[in-house]
Parts: sequence; structure tokens; C-alpha cells
Amino acid sequence: MSQGLAGRTYLSIVIPSYNEEQRLGGTLETIQAFIEQKGLHAEILVVDDGSADGTARLAEGFLRGSSGRVIRNGRNRGKGYSVRHGVLQATGRWVLITDADLSTPIEEYDSLAAVIRNRDLDVAIGSRGLPDSRVEIPQHGLREFMGKTFNRIIRVMTGLTYRDTQCGFKLLDRERCLPLFQRMRVERFAFDVEFLFLCQRYGLTVAEVPVVWRNDEASTVSLLADPLNMLTDVARVRWRYRKGLYDPTRDDGRTDRGTP
Repeated sequence: MSQGLAGRTYLSIVIPSYNEEQRLGGTLETIQAFIEQKGLHAEILVVDDGSADGTARLAEGFLRGSSGRVIRNGRNRGKGYSVRHGVLQATGRWVLITDADLSTPIEEYDSLAAVIRNRDLDVAIGSRGLPDSRVEIPQHGLREFMGKTFNRIIRVMTGLTYRDTQCGFKLLDRERCLPLFQRMRVERFAFDVEFLFLCQRYGLTVAEVPVVWRNDEASTVSLLADPLNMLTDVARVRWRYRKGLYDPTRDDGRTDRGTP
């Protein structure tokens, strides 16, 4: 396992968090234990999205004395804004994005890293929708139905072929993806679609990887409002692209980036 470029943090783990005081402590302990077990050179970045509870205080206490830190949005902006804020502040060449509830276990990092390493890719996304995916605790029927319906609509609207854009477990080459994150605008749940749409349009290589996934009943996603807002955001993504508002300038040459 490569340790990355000398003098730089090899892996940044970004955790968008909103009112996660009850779950975050266990998550941070699990991630830290994984980092130590694997001998990874890594930092943990908890992005506090204007939480009303003790999320930020808990994270600051846990990360004190480590290379990790808490990044504050100041007010509630949304998951997309939080992820973007974390990626822009990260120091690692590679960034792992994971949900605060660890619905996808941190051990699945190995699966994403292996695919990137073996195929020399820019991005690997966890997926609940592939034949080899293991959904150990599924969502209730209505949520699962709406998720699949949303995915079908997204395919039609964007041309994306992924079976699952919304799984919150993604590993990416920060240097290659940075021009996209600097121009992304979606602040809430459709940011995954915006990111993958831009990856496709600007030639970044992406693999969809089957992962283990366990539904957490504490989800705050609204069954009615959030899908409608997401579809509106996706329509805006297409409009921005047609207007040339993303237009990232990137070097197509590969640099020595190490491997995850």
C-alpha cells in the first residue's frame, strides 16, 4: 500500500455532519481504528453543517491532537455544500467521502481503492444497485421504490448510466476532481448527480463498485420534498452546463499521484 507523496497527507476522509452527536462518536472511533490498523497516513475532516446539537464539540474533542479537524459551515447549507467544503479544505491527494452513520462500512474503502489502483481511475463510487452489492439492512418499501424511480429519471435527464448515484461512499483523486468541485453549485442531495455529470462531460474516469450497505432509520430525507428539490437541481445542472457556467480548465496529463 503506497503512502502517497512525501510531506503531504495521503488520504483525507470527509464526513458531512448535521446533528450527528448521537452517532458521530462511534463513527470516529471506528474510522480511527481502521486508519491505525491499515497504517494509513490520513486526516479526518468533520464538516459541521450548522448543527444545533453538540456535533462540532464532540468532533473537536475527539480530533484534538490529531491531524484531523472540524470545518464549520456556519449555518445549515446542505450535504452537497458540506462535501464540497470538505474536499476544498482537504490536504490529501485522495479523498474518501463517507456518511456520518457509516451506512457503508469504512472497510469498503479497500474495495474502492483496489478498483482505482487496478484500473488507474479518477473516481470510484460505492453502489447499492449492482448484482454483487450487499444490502444487509434495506430501506422500507416506499423509500426504496422512490430511490429507484429517482435513479431512472436521472438516467433519462443526464445520460448517466450508474445504478446508484446517491450512495454516500466515494473515493476520488482530489487533484483531478478539484476543478469540478470549485465550480459545483448544488448544495443539497443532488450534488452527487452534479459531480458525476461533470465527471462524464470532462473525461474523468469513474467506476461503480458494489459495497455493503445498511440502512439507518434515522435518515432525515423527506420522502416528498427532497426528491422534488433534487429533480429541480438536476434540471439546473443541465442548464448551467449548456450555458457554459461550469467550464473547468484542467490538465489532461497524468501526474504522479500515488495510489490509494
